[in-house]
Amino acid sequence: MGRNTNEGGDAFPRAPTQEEWEAMGPEERERVVASLPGEVTWDEMAMPEGDKHFRAKVRTLDVLEGYFSHQRRRVYLGAELPIYYPGERRFAPDLLAVLDVETHEREKWVVSHEGKGLDWVLEVHVGGDRKKDAEYNVERYARLGIPEYFIYDRARERLEGYRLPEPGARRYERMKTNQGRYTSEVLGLELEVVGAQLQVWAGNALLLESGELVARMKEKLEEVQQRVDEEARLRAEEARQREKAERRIAELTAELERLQHREE
Repeated sequence: MGRNTNEGGDAFPRAPTQEEWEAMGPEERERVVASLPGEVTWDEMAMPEGDKHFRAKVRTLDVLEGYFSHQRRRVYLGAELPIYYPGERRFAPDLLAVLDVETHEREKWVVSHEGKGLDWVLEVHVGGDRKKDAEYNVERYARLGIPEYFIYDRARERLEGYRLPEPGARRYERMKTNQGRYTSEVLGLELEVVGAQLQVWAGNALLLESGELVARMKEKLEEVQQRVDEEARLRAEEARQREKAERRIAELTAELERLQHREE
């Protein structure tokens, strides 16, 4: 691994070029991967953007993890994970997805080591200069061959989607919405912003985060318990009415017997 210098003269670690990687043996590759830092520096990161940024990122990750945990397809999901493309300056997108790979925990994603680049990226923008997300990343992620890129602009509560038109393309086309929703062909899901929330749809089903699912389950349990209690109350009332009727029958039977004895 070498340390490359950016335009301002600061040095940041980069993964080897693909040519350098292919020239290495297995042990050297392992040493290179281990030496790549699993974190980025403050100089490389955007300034903290508060709850709007954090909650949007965490909620969306939670929704996607909940959905893909029940799917047969293996999808690795990460947040602010250092990404190393061959010979490129590292970056750490807010959210990322890679299809058909092992889903174990990682400290970093080294493309040459994993054998695959990212399939989907979401950046959450809250304030400040939009150029990083809306211009620089649009060019960079397309050049790296990332098939889909979404920008969730929380300042405007708006979503933008970009897609490579075909394999091997290195320039994005901006997605169009269908009734306000963007279709992610990578994830097989639809995304839209409603109010102050990024919503994710699987067909006609709105995907919920774990807290919302727990609340829904509690509501359903309460409804079931209410039905059970009502059925128990009705059964108890039926039993009381039956017992009352049986007592009345017994009284009438006894009265009838007395009358019959009197006639005799």
